[in-house]
Amino acid sequence: MIVDDEPDILEFIQYNLRKEGYFVYTAKNGEEAVALAKQEVPHLIVMDIMMPVMDGVEACRIMRTIPALNKTIITFLTARSEDYSQIAGFDVGADDYIQKPIRLPVLMSRIKALLRRASELPVADASVIEVGGLKIDRMHYLIYQNGQTFELPRKEFELISLLASKPGKVFSREDILSRVWGNDIVVGNRTIDVHIRKIREKLGDQVIKTIKGIGYKIEP
Repeated sequence: MIVDDEPDILEFIQYNLRKEGYFVYTAKNGEEAVALAKQEVPHLIVMDIMMPVMDGVEACRIMRTIPALNKTIITFLTARSEDYSQIAGFDVGADDYIQKPIRLPVLMSRIKALLRRASELPVADASVIEVGGLKIDRMHYLIYQNGQTFELPRKEFELISLLASKPGKVFSREDILSRVWGNDIVVGNRTIDVHIRKIREKLGDQVIKTIKGIGYKIEP
């Protein structure tokens, strides 16, 4: 997640991260960032300090009180170079501090290093998801329902696994396309419809709920 009150910076960093295959969220101030982080639980947050509504230091302090974000790496990206600014950031739980201006290749390298650090942190076993009468084994690409075992094609499996990863959350078509097919592959909305239809044919019409004009979800 990138947090900055300058739209040009948000757009520039988001564009280049997506080119590298990352899924990116953005927020314009600390208040938005806290709400979005609670909902999406990103691996890494790159956040400006000086922002309206709520600054980065306060946002970081609040995030560090949220158990779900304990393993999220938080780094500040800011033009402020004073020692007290860095100390304030570290005091509220920031993991790193990147000073503007910074060349894009260096920034991308720092982000990759921070994400490697996040991947090395111990995480809870999430290889099996149970929701809505389904048991989804993400390690073996199998789905269990009512005593039956289903082996779905890879994209169908990834799609239903995405929806099941956050029961009750509505995933937009754009979100699904980005996460399941990636930003560099051009597919149409019809592709999602076809895969949803095939999943329903196998697992039942009620497994995935359509939210008209928005996207899809699985009820908890």
